[in-house]
Amino acid sequence: MNDMRIVVDTNVLVGACLGTGAASHVIAACLRGQCKPLMGTALLTEYEDVMARSELFGQCRLNLKERNDLLDIFLSTCEWTRVYYIWRPNLPDEADNHLIELAVAGGADLIVTRNLRDVQRGELKFPPLRVISPEDFLKEI
Repeated sequence: MNDMRIVVDTNVLVGACLGTGAASHVIAACLRGQCKPLMGTALLTEYEDVMARSELFGQCRLNLKERNDLLDIFLSTCEWTRVYYIWRPNLPDEADNHLIELAVAGGADLIVTRNLRDVQRGELKFPPLRVISPEDFLKEI
């Protein structure tokens, strides 16, 4: 298995359910063990909330049960990471701060997200943590 540790933002998991190419490949790379996704309480809560929103998945190839099955399979590849420190204020969107905190707590190399503009604009910098798109992630594995 690759030693690369990543945090997969919710928008990437949603993209995978909707069949978006790069997002699907990110989740597939996690399932194949090409990287180790990190999981924490806040991210899991967000995943569960978003996956249950039927309005997001009107054009989805997966029904609710299949989305939940995919989530369960994905979670089985994740390393549970406890977040002991919060870093605030940091990002412009308070709801995104948990991604940085999980990444720092778990020693992640990357945060993979479609929300580059907001997640890259943190007041606090944590080298060598990088924020990249699903497309750029695929170039790295």
